[in-house]
Amino acid sequence: MSEGLYTAVMGVRDFLKEYFNGFWDYETPKMMVIKNRPLGVIYRAVQFLVITYFIWYVFISQKAYQQSETHPESSVYTLIKGKAVHGDDVLDNVEYAHPPEGVDVISTILRREFTYDQRQGTCPEHFSVDNANCTTDSDCLLGLPNFDSHGIRTGRCIQYHKHPFKTCEIKAWCPIEEYAAVREPPLVQAINFTVFIRNSIHFPKFKVLRVNVESPPGMKTKKYLKRCHYHEESAPYCPNFRLGYIANQARENFTELCKTGGVIGVFINWDCNLDLDPSHCKPTYIFRRLDLRKDLADYGYYYRFAKYYDKNGVESRTLIKAYGIRLDIIVHGQAGKFSVIPTIISTVTALTSVGICSIICDWIMLTFIDKNEVYSERKFDEVTKEPTDTIRTEFSFISSYGSNHSDLSDGVPL
Repeated sequence: MSEGLYTAVMGVRDFLKEYFNGFWDYETPKMMVIKNRPLGVIYRAVQFLVITYFIWYVFISQKAYQQSETHPESSVYTLIKGKAVHGDDVLDNVEYAHPPEGVDVISTILRREFTYDQRQGTCPEHFSVDNANCTTDSDCLLGLPNFDSHGIRTGRCIQYHKHPFKTCEIKAWCPIEEYAAVREPPLVQAINFTVFIRNSIHFPKFKVLRVNVESPPGMKTKKYLKRCHYHEESAPYCPNFRLGYIANQARENFTELCKTGGVIGVFINWDCNLDLDPSHCKPTYIFRRLDLRKDLADYGYYYRFAKYYDKNGVESRTLIKAYGIRLDIIVHGQAGKFSVIPTIISTVTALTSVGICSIICDWIMLTFIDKNEVYSERKFDEVTKEPTDTIRTEFSFISSYGSNHSDLSDGVPL
């Protein structure tokens, strides 16, 4: 074996032997009193921050002493109520509410566009459709569909009604909507419509059921619901919301919504501290616009439906394009109640985290203050055999029955 290889093997052996022997050593903290004002200020400041964090944020704000439930069972029932005069007609909720009785989604019609007497036949395509304008039949390929086309092309190029230009002929429900639609004025009286939102929420872990409907003492619930409207302070348990109030809380202009429609989210939040009486568990409401805004080409909320009938033996229909407000009811809930286990875990975590103060101050002391390595000489000792007699040094006093405690107050250059 060469000398170099032998040296390497012996070095590895010594390393493994030292590591094995050191593996069985026991390490214990050594108590030292460092009378250094800046270091003491840092130590107490870090202690204060850690303790404040756990008391204020962890225990008070986050309620870490509670067992929590964040996925409750929820049920929503909605209904839109109100009457409105529109021209010569009186409209009720059957006319403008879809569906008449909803769950977590309900909409109300604010404006309509009618295309009357549509029948299956042929008619010119609208000129706004891509590649619809033509001069000869060769510009219109037979049967060629288009993404925004109203029907199937017949292959003919015909005059666009009484206009001087031509477009491709299509087979569809004619006349098409863009040409023959009749626009009615918006239903401005809808601002006073009432939206009834009943929400039941159940926390099965704690066996607590809450409902956002509760009448004042001495008044029947049915009578109360006929006259109340929601108010955050005076009527927090009234589930009736004016449509104008919802739009205002969502920071939307109701007149603009009547023109284009929109989707508004109604967020019902239940944050229940069950250490108190369940009657303190009250819902809070947040209203926010959910759909895309008017800075895009196509925005708002609308849908189409048709009313079919027979006219002179020919199937006909009236196409209705309805603009309105759609309400999405979104429920969030969480509940908490005191429990011993999370309290113990949080308390132990807090007490353990206080130890970070000593780690930070030790690092500052050994890195920035201990210029002459006086602290490090006292901080780290290696004891191979427990002394039987008392050992006195200039800086420390070690007894056989007490803690290893050093007082570095004099003679240490800082």
